Amino acid sequence: MHPFLEKAQQLKQQLNWSLIFGVSFFLVVIFALVKITTGVSDWLVENKDAQIKHLSVLGQPQYTDEKAIIGAIKKADLSSFFELDVKHVQRLVQSLPWVATASVRKQWPDTLQVYVVEHQAVAHWNSDLLLNQAGEVFQASSDKLPSTLPQLYGPEGSEIEAWTAFRQFQEMLKVNNLELTSLALSERFSWQLWLDNGIRLNLGRKEKAKRVQRFIDVYPRMEQRADAQIDVVDLRYDTGLAVSWKPVQEEQLENNKSKA
Repeated sequence: MHPFLEKAQQLKQQLNWSLIFGVSFFLVVIFALVKITTGVSDWLVENKDAQIKHLSVLGQPQYTDEKAIIGAIKKADLSSFFELDVKHVQRLVQSLPWVATASVRKQWPDTLQVYVVEHQAVAHWNSDLLLNQAGEVFQASSDKLPSTLPQLYGPEGSEIEAWTAFRQFQEMLKVNNLELTSLALSERFSWQLWLDNGIRLNLGRKEKAKRVQRFIDVYPRMEQRADAQIDVVDLRYDTGLAVSWKPVQEEQLENNKSKA
């Protein structure tokens, strides 16, 4: 046989084997995929009735009872592990008064884990609501709330502004051994502050921090008076201030004289 024809014959045989191997490999892959798909389908059918049997509440809720959290979870349909809507469970838990956020995760084969983060109350808002650290309003109640929680008042929508101002004034006054306990913002955005010693500060609508600092600067001289107590300090002036006094009780006057 001619060498060229012999080489062509060898090449043809190699191509045939390559084709046979390629087709065989393709068929094996298809068969394996069919088997895997069938197996998964059968497994899903067998386990379609898998139920949530265990509820795990994580986090450190202080104001929300674990029974209340579990009760909220059980409002969802827990009969199917696969069909359970975790977002629905999340909404149910977050509807509880003290719950700020909740994350929900399914753990095979029958457990639902719920991680709860509560609001941290930093102030009362308009007497019947609470503010959290972000200045957001929420409605909840608890006998565990500290009695020293400040009282803030203001129009709807002014919560963040009021809380931000309170923290600023609180720091300014604390440095000077004065304690801010309450703040009010009127409909016309006029500011008033109350201190723990009963003094009320009228700040008006502008230059609030500057006017608080003016009070801090002159307060040491004002408190030297022994026969009367500061009632209201009106700082709604470009310069200066006005002071209203209230009489001191006889017992307290005697104490002041003794200290003097």
